[in-house]
Amino acid sequence: MFSSIRNRLIVIALLIGASIYFLFPRTITTRERGPDGVMHDVTTTAVPLKRGLDLQGGMHLELELDQSKQVSADPKRDIELALTVLRKRIDEFGVTEPVIQKVGSDRIVVELAGVTDPARATAIVQRSAFLDFRITDKTNALAKALPSLDRAVRGLGVTSIDTANKPAKPSAVQELLGAADTAKKAADSTARAGKAGAKADTAATPDTAPVTGGVLSSLIQPAPTGIPGAYMVPESAFPRVDSLLHLPAVERVIPRNIVLKWAAQPTFAGGQAYRLLYALEDKSMITGQYLVDAQARLDPLTNAPEVGFTLDRAGGRKFLDGTSRHVGDYMAIILDDRVQGGPPVIESAIGREGRITLAGKTIEEARDLALTLKAGALPTPLKIVASRQVNASLGADSIHKGITAGLVGTILVIVIMVGYYRLSGVLSVLALGIYLLFTLGGLAMVDATLTLPGLAGIVLSIGMAVDANVLIFERIREELQAGKTVRLSVDEGFRHAMSAIIDSNVSTVLTALFLFQFGTGPVKGFAVTLTLGVIASMITAVFVTRTFFMIWLQRKPAMSTLSI
Repeated sequence: MFSSIRNRLIVIALLIGASIYFLFPRTITTRERGPDGVMHDVTTTAVPLKRGLDLQGGMHLELELDQSKQVSADPKRDIELALTVLRKRIDEFGVTEPVIQKVGSDRIVVELAGVTDPARATAIVQRSAFLDFRITDKTNALAKALPSLDRAVRGLGVTSIDTANKPAKPSAVQELLGAADTAKKAADSTARAGKAGAKADTAATPDTAPVTGGVLSSLIQPAPTGIPGAYMVPESAFPRVDSLLHLPAVERVIPRNIVLKWAAQPTFAGGQAYRLLYALEDKSMITGQYLVDAQARLDPLTNAPEVGFTLDRAGGRKFLDGTSRHVGDYMAIILDDRVQGGPPVIESAIGREGRITLAGKTIEEARDLALTLKAGALPTPLKIVASRQVNASLGADSIHKGITAGLVGTILVIVIMVGYYRLSGVLSVLALGIYLLFTLGGLAMVDATLTLPGLAGIVLSIGMAVDANVLIFERIREELQAGKTVRLSVDEGFRHAMSAIIDSNVSTVLTALFLFQFGTGPVKGFAVTLTLGVIASMITAVFVTRTFFMIWLQRKPAMSTLSI
């Protein structure tokens, strides 16, 4: 088949056409569910050669399991589960060719190229996304236990609480139990959220709550919402009350049949800011482990963002059974240990379909919540141990220098080949241009991401592309010196050099495969471009250059010597 010049040219034309096809940007139309819950056609332009983190900028994160919050006794299993969850989340987030890999035994590296909102990406990566549904307590257990809680707090030496934006100085006992550090962190995290309300609250409330009636009793009051198990605490006192409730001596007095959860956001009433505290049943009705899908949408009546969710069959049966037994009760929706919105009343039994209302949130926040819920909860919270931003200008400079290096290398190869091998060198240079097209087309075909090491691989393979030609040309020269005809020397040169070409290229590909298997992201990028470059050089050196020689010999059948 390949003995005919015509057939060879057809194959070369097909390969060139395929390379050009994959290098052209393509328009892709997909169907996605919009905020209104209706499927829409979304048109995007697919870039043929995607750029990596080092070429277009982005963010680099190094994460570890938060040992202080680890509940599992198997960190190795937790890190593997975290890898799986992160991959799902990043895929939903829509980052092109992210790098998510384990480094060592306890660290995860995440590289997100082209990210324009680092804060949002970091929040999605770190969010635990543990979903829980619990019924609010109807037994008034917390109110009955408040006197006992007051005695426990008084026993620790706490006689008052500073309701300004910072807690009062704790006693030595509290410092020993870690309350001071906990309160400080909580205060810092909520100072901004309740700033406006705190100003109004401190204007109307004395700086300290008197012991009369108990420290906690004076601050934890039934909420006027009509929801059983709902209490309210001044927002300015929320961090200190939260730290006191988490002291071991106080936790032992909390009734065993309830758990206490704070609302995710403060509530404003009468010009003052409050944080709602919910007493909930200690047994979950259902958790997010049964969730199979979540979609952000807008409530058709209020136009507020919400997240609709779907449970699997087992979860649907369990949810149906639980809600049917609690019709008329209030159900708190808990995400990452915080109650989302006001607990809705269960008006009828709920099966596999449900929704989470997000009052005061944006539709983008609803989408982020939906994708993290769909990806699953992290087994253990992650903490960022290293973070850096890669500026896009640095990537542009890398591209400029990479292209410059490629051009300089190509020019040197052309000068050396033409100057040393004359006409045969010209034919190899023509094949080199086709080789570059094949290499870039191959990268686009396999949807590879071009990185700075990948550019280095392309520059290196330019020199390797003519290496096979050098072997062939030297063998042809030896055959000509032995007195053979031009046509026979060309045939023998290609045939005898083939074994050396195959040996050298196969060993290079095997090395590249090891780099791809055991290397990190940038090393893998180098391995991919090197492998494709070697394959392209084999095709051009053995097939394309031979075709050029066949054409030349057909046009000059009477040649007695060859310019080599």
